Amino acid sequence: MGIVNIDDELHDQLRKASGVTCRSINAQAAFWMKIGMLCEMNPTQSFNEIVSRELKAAGVATEGLRVASK
Repeated sequence: MGIVNIDDELHDQLRKASGVTCRSINAQAAFWMKIGMLCEMNPTQSFNEIVSRELKAAGVATEGLRVASK
């Protein structure tokens, strides 16, 4: 494991995002790095397509889940 140096503004954004997503700051940074790498490797797929694919690969059942419209 290593140390990654980031500027103070990005660290502040990580801290804020981690509170919203209920992740630690380190887990939020790891999530952003993984998704960023997957987006670079799959430029024709949307963020939602990539996350859906990763959830399915992990065995998470996503079929039938819908957000109720207002």
